[in-house]
Amino acid sequence: GGWLLLQNCHLGLEFLNELMDTITTKESMSEDFRAWITTEAHPEFPINLLQSSIKFTNEPPQGVKAGLKRTYSAVTQDLLGVSKMPQWKPLLYAVAFLHTTVQERRKFGPLGWNIPYEFNQADFAASVQFIQNHVNDVGTRQGVNWSCVRYMLAQVQYGGRVTDDLDKALLDTYARVWFGEHMFSEKFSFYKGYVIPKGNTVEDYLQYIEQLPVIDTPEVFGLHPNADITYLTNLANETFSTIVSIQPKDSSTRGGETREAVVQHLADEMLEKLPPDYNPHEVKAQLQKMGAIQPINIFLRQEIDRMQLVISRVRTTLTDLKLAIDGTIIMSEELQDALDNIYDARIPKLWFRISWESATLGFWFTELLERNQQFSSWLQNGRPNQFWMTGFFNPQGFLTAMRQETTRMNLAKGWELDSVVLVSEVTRMMKEEVAGPPPADVGGVFIHGLLLEGAGWDRRNSRLTEPAPKV
Repeated sequence: GGWLLLQNCHLGLEFLNELMDTITTKESMSEDFRAWITTEAHPEFPINLLQSSIKFTNEPPQGVKAGLKRTYSAVTQDLLGVSKMPQWKPLLYAVAFLHTTVQERRKFGPLGWNIPYEFNQADFAASVQFIQNHVNDVGTRQGVNWSCVRYMLAQVQYGGRVTDDLDKALLDTYARVWFGEHMFSEKFSFYKGYVIPKGNTVEDYLQYIEQLPVIDTPEVFGLHPNADITYLTNLANETFSTIVSIQPKDSSTRGGETREAVVQHLADEMLEKLPPDYNPHEVKAQLQKMGAIQPINIFLRQEIDRMQLVISRVRTTLTDLKLAIDGTIIMSEELQDALDNIYDARIPKLWFRISWESATLGFWFTELLERNQQFSSWLQNGRPNQFWMTGFFNPQGFLTAMRQETTRMNLAKGWELDSVVLVSEVTRMMKEEVAGPPPADVGGVFIHGLLLEGAGWDRRNSRLTEPAPKV
C-alpha cells in the first residue's frame, strides 16, 4: 500500500521491463500502491509502461510574468524580511528577474544562448543565499560591493555553467546593466514597463507581477523583435513535424497511388540523378598532380571521402528500399524509417547521421548534388577561384588548411602559424564576378555562402546595418 519512487529511470531501462512484468503478473495488489517514476525522454523507454502511466512534465513557465510568479510564490515573508538593509528587497527581485530571463532565452535557440544551459531553481537559491550573506556582511555604512556582486552572479552562480565566451559576455552585460547603485533610482527599468516594484509583503510583489503582460516582446531580454518570428516559426514546424510523424503509416492512397508506389517513383528519380562513385585511384592521381601534401588538398581528400560515404549510403538505401517494396528482401526497421521519411519529404535517419541539416528532403538532395559538384569540379579542373564554404562538411578544417598554406607562403617574412589570425573582408563583388584568386601579395581565398542573422548588410558602405523590417 506504500509508494515506490524510482528516479532517473532512463539509466536503467532493462529494470523497467522487469518492473512492468512484476506489476502485471501480480495476483493481488493494494489499491493504495503507487509507482512514481522520474526519467528523461528516451527513445527506448518501454512503450507499454509509458501508455499505462499518467504523464507529468515539469518545465519552466513561459514568459516573465509566469516565471516571476512561480519564483515569488516560493518566496516566504521571512525571506523578504531577513535583512533590514534597503537594498535587499530590490536585489532579490532583480535576481528573480535575471533568473527568469536566462531561462526564457533558451526558447530562442542559438539566438538566446550559443549553448543551451540547464539553469534551474538551485542557481536562483544559491544566488539569493549569496546576496543575503553579502548584504548582511557589508552593513549600511559600507554599502554593497557591486563588482563582487556582478562577478558572483555572472561568473560563479550562473556563469559557472557557461562555457561559451559570447554567452559569458552576455551574462556580464546583464550584471553590469541591471546591478549597481543606478538600480535604486526612480528612472531604472529592466525594459520599458518592467521596473523593480516597492513593497513590504510577498503579496505586494505578486500583485505587481499580476499586472505584467502575459506575452513579452523579445526586447525585454535584449533580443530583436525578429527573434520572436524565428521562435514561432520553429515552434510551428516542430508541431507540424510531430503531427506528420504520428499519422497512420498504412498503405493509404494518394491520387490512386499507394505510399510504396510513390516512394518507389521518388527512389527511381533520385537514383537517376545520384552522382557516380569516386574512383579512389583517379582521386589519388589527380591529387598527386595538384600536390597531395598541400594542406588544402589534404582537406579536399577528407571532404571527398565523406561525400563518397553519403553517396554510397544513399545508393544502398534506395536500392534496398526498392527491393523491399517489391518483396524481394525483408523490410528492416531502417528501411521502414526511410520509406516513411521519403514519403513525408523528410531526411531518413540513416542519411541525416552522416550528412547535414536541411528543411526538406528536396533541399537536402539538391544540396548533395551541389556539394558534390564543387568537389568533382575542384578535382577535375584544379583549385577554384572561390569556395562555397558552407558546402563543406568541416569548414573549420578548411580555414585551418588556409592558415597553414598562407603561413608557408610567407615563411621568408618570418611568419609563424601560431601568430597568424583570420581576417574577413566583405567585397563588393557578386560571386559571378570573381575571375581569379586574391592577389598573391594579399593571399587568402574568396568564399561565399555565409548568412547574416539578426542584422542586414549595407553593400554600398560595406557595413552591418539594421535587419530587414519585421514581417
